Amino acid sequence: MTARTTPIPRKTGTDIPYVEFVAMMALLMALNSAAIDVYIPALQNIGTALNVSDENQRQFVISAYVLGFGGAQVIYGPLSDRFGRRPILFAGLAIYLIGALAAVFVPTFGALLAMRFVQGVGAAATRVIATAAVRDRFAGEQMASVMSLVMMVFMIMPVLAPNLGSLIMLWGNWREVSGVMFGIGAGAFVWTWFRLRETLAPADRRPLQLRPVAEAFRIVLTNRISVGYLIAMGSFFAFVFAFIAQAEQIYTQIYGMGAEFTLWFSVVALVMSVTAFVNSKLVARFGTRRLSHAALCLFIVVTLLHLGLAVAAGGHTPFWLFITLFTVMMSCVGIVPPNFNALAMNPLGHVAGVGSAVLGAAQTVLGGVLGGIVGYLYDGTLIPLLGGGLVLASVALAAAAWAEGGTLFARRSDA
Repeated sequence: MTARTTPIPRKTGTDIPYVEFVAMMALLMALNSAAIDVYIPALQNIGTALNVSDENQRQFVISAYVLGFGGAQVIYGPLSDRFGRRPILFAGLAIYLIGALAAVFVPTFGALLAMRFVQGVGAAATRVIATAAVRDRFAGEQMASVMSLVMMVFMIMPVLAPNLGSLIMLWGNWREVSGVMFGIGAGAFVWTWFRLRETLAPADRRPLQLRPVAEAFRIVLTNRISVGYLIAMGSFFAFVFAFIAQAEQIYTQIYGMGAEFTLWFSVVALVMSVTAFVNSKLVARFGTRRLSHAALCLFIVVTLLHLGLAVAAGGHTPFWLFITLFTVMMSCVGIVPPNFNALAMNPLGHVAGVGSAVLGAAQTVLGGVLGGIVGYLYDGTLIPLLGGGLVLASVALAAAAWAEGGTLFARRSDA
């Protein structure tokens, strides 16, 4: 079966405009980033209100969502390949809304973690459907370009969400934060309900039976390129999750900042978003492999330098040096994931739902677990984060090299 590689028309009688399609997919992806980052300024308030004295345990508010989000994706993939993208998206958004609304009223920390897990389970559908819908319409470097634009909005959420959380905390508390996330999810539900057309062609639907589903998973899990980049993305994203979990502690404890730490958090996220946009413009010229492999190598070199300077300085560098080096490191996050995602999905056009699910689940669960471990190792210094990041990025580079048969930076046809 030949994968479609022509982008959707900018406007037709049955399809929404190209720009609106990209914006809609970006919102679905960004909903997950917002649901994580908006809680960062509220973690201390949650600990005080729900009697959680261990600051590292407060990170579980993030981890519970990530685990629910990661694990549920393998369910949504086969369902979306059978029933289409729309019904599965709306089922997932409904589950997310139930969890978000219930989180407003929970009486205990354990109940909050349970509802955060439910939110993640529901939101997993948005990640699967967004990636599968893009793959339904695009392939190769076109997909990498579109995913870069989607990821640009996804990455700007860490600019907006923590500041939104801080703004809410000025007049409310963490319960209002949960209420706002319910409102954003409801907006996404309404927009997609009225405007999103089905992107899965009838000929590409797969029966929901054990043998065809198992065959789809076999296709995904036996493709070396897909599996290699799946491992690479999960390992690389673990560093991002670790930083998100530790961000408040790093800025407030190591560098003595107050609520304004969200502004510096936003600066780093804004750079990530800008580089994702730049990637969308450069990918056709240099190719997905050259850009992503070069960015990953740059990340490793700068992280090694940063780690060495932090160790020499007794645990952390001066703030001006920290923010400079860390911004360079995180700029690579705007380039590596969208390209790795496109490379992993490119061979899977005929099983895009399952492919998106496996890729998303592995990336999130692997990233969430490894990132959670690194985050929990926080000891008042930058060394666990930077040391963990160096190891994780090295694993990602090795996985990418394995996927490419030992040859990095090659320019190949992705169509």
